[in-house]
Amino acid sequence: MKRLLCPSMMCAKFGNLEKEVKELEEAGIDIFHLDVMDGNFVPNFGMGLQDIEFITKQATVPCDVHLMVTKASDYVSKFVDMGVRIIYVHSENDPHITRTLQMIKDAGAYAGLAINPGTSFESIKEILKLADYVLVMSVNPGFAGQKYLAFVDEKLKLLCEKKTHYGYKVMLDGACSPERIETLSKKGVDGFILGTSALFGKDKTYQEIIPELRKL
Repeated sequence: MKRLLCPSMMCAKFGNLEKEVKELEEAGIDIFHLDVMDGNFVPNFGMGLQDIEFITKQATVPCDVHLMVTKASDYVSKFVDMGVRIIYVHSENDPHITRTLQMIKDAGAYAGLAINPGTSFESIKEILKLADYVLVMSVNPGFAGQKYLAFVDEKLKLLCEKKTHYGYKVMLDGACSPERIETLSKKGVDGFILGTSALFGKDKTYQEIIPELRKL
């Protein structure tokens, strides 16, 4: 099984996004991960719409968007129109999460369910049939560079065991170091959001790092 390597573009060099996109694609990444924050659901602001639109137009690989916002359903059509292929929404602040996930599917994108570290498997199992991807946050959402919260491993194990039954892929977001990528790939995690722990701000080029992560 090929692991999905997805650079978190919040960590990229915004001085030359065109160069960043090109070099990451040449390195062989699978999906561009785009974070949207409203300063309400999480205490930070994410990427601007102009940056996201630029990346989706430049990219030749799929783009996903992680909506860390209130009323995520209001923005589904906007991002689908931009060309985003996977939309992650949170169950924690959406009383009608099943409607939102179905809305994403009906709009022609893949439905992604993002879950915070404190969200249990039991609280989401009824809606897993609607999810094409489950994005497990191993840090509190909103900021890069945080430490991995090891207690999510138990939830990851359950999600990996049940993914064939429900039909989703398991993705991990937060402190995805090379060592953790190697360990958790063997346990069934399908993809990793790459930030400062494995990809950005390193002495090596993207073209050197991505093949190394593939071989782990």
